[in-house]
Amino acid sequence: MKFTPLNDRILVQRTDSETMSSGGIIIPDSAKEKPMEAIVTAVGSGKLLDDGSRRATAIKEGDRILFGKYSGDEIKVDGEEHLILREDEVLAIIEN
Repeated sequence: MKFTPLNDRILVQRTDSETMSSGGIIIPDSAKEKPMEAIVTAVGSGKLLDDGSRRATAIKEGDRILFGKYSGDEIKVDGEEHLILREDEVLAIIEN
């Protein structure tokens, strides 16, 4: 399914969290926190300004981002969990 967010919203898919701690302890699924890192899968057309023009987003598809713990809305697209965020909820773009 083709999914395009509106305006300054972005669609992201969370990255997998670690299953083992740094000390070698295996963390069960029930004790894991949801990761705050994600890969951007779709980007809207940009924020609509008062004069009718659009400001392009600084985020593009394929970027790895960091977002707030309680940001966005969870949805399912093609049976996979995704998150819709506003551009201003993104805290940072992670570069490799």
